[in-house]
Amino acid sequence: MLDFNKGAGLVPAVIQDYQTLEVLMLGYMNEEAWEKTKREQRVTFFSRTKNRLWTKGEESGNYLEVVETAVDCDQDTLLIKVNPKGPTCHTGSRSCFNTDYNQNFIFQLEKIIDDRFTNPVESSYVNKLRGKGVNKIAQKVGEEAVETVIAALKESDTDFINESSDLLFHLLVLLREKDTPLIRIAENLAKRHQK
Repeated sequence: MLDFNKGAGLVPAVIQDYQTLEVLMLGYMNEEAWEKTKREQRVTFFSRTKNRLWTKGEESGNYLEVVETAVDCDQDTLLIKVNPKGPTCHTGSRSCFNTDYNQNFIFQLEKIIDDRFTNPVESSYVNKLRGKGVNKIAQKVGEEAVETVIAALKESDTDFINESSDLLFHLLVLLREKDTPLIRIAENLAKRHQK
């Protein structure tokens, strides 16, 4: 149960990208906005400036589709993990916070690769690689792994970073080909972690 009384009928709602974990924005909800958000599975705020309910994306189409919600320990703040349908900020940025770069770009890259699988683009490298099948994708991961080892042992730091990036990219393509989201790898690593 959310406590709407502490904040004069409003609770802050922290909006976080479900996949990248990047904080996208902060808004406020009254009880009506919260109920509408739960019912429609799209984030609706109470706009303090417009003095009305406001569904994020109602004009732009950049909706925030609800994936998961959590209430804090004091029951007066929401964390809403979302799948953003386009930029979150009205300026066109992915986030309302002016961060230099997406610190979780690997998860964003996973989204891009997934989109290439779902909506193939003929000229896309992912599409060409996927067309060759799982054996070729797995072979590319092996080739990039060998090149990464060579770069680590005999080449410059720049070469090592480039080869590591190639390896990770091809591994993400292989994970998508095998219908294995990166979060499953992260969860497995967390389970295997020994304190």
